[in-house]
Amino acid sequence: MSVQIAKLRIKKLFEEADKIFKKNKKLSNRYVEIARKIAMKLQLKMPKKYKRQYCKHCYRFLKNGVNARVRIHKSRVVIYCMECKKYTRIPLSKKK
Repeated sequence: MSVQIAKLRIKKLFEEADKIFKKNKKLSNRYVEIARKIAMKLQLKMPKKYKRQYCKHCYRFLKNGVNARVRIHKSRVVIYCMECKKYTRIPLSKKK
C-alpha cells in the first residue's frame, strides 16, 4: 500500500467514524483502530487533525460534549476523555 493511499484511507475512516458515532459508538471506535493500524504498518505520522480526535489512552473516538470535555487551562488545551477518565494536555504556542 502506498503512502498516498494510506493517507486517503485514514482520512476516510475518520470521516466515517464521525458520521456513524451517533448511531454506533463501537463501530466508530473500530474505524479509529483500523486507521491507527494503517498508520503504524506504514510508519506514518498521524496528522494532528486526526490525532486529537481519539483518546491516547483508550483509543476511543472523541466527540466534544458527548464523551469528551475540552477546556483551556494555563495556556494549554485539556481534552478529558469521559470513557477512561484520563486527559491529554496540548500546549498553546505563542504566535510569532
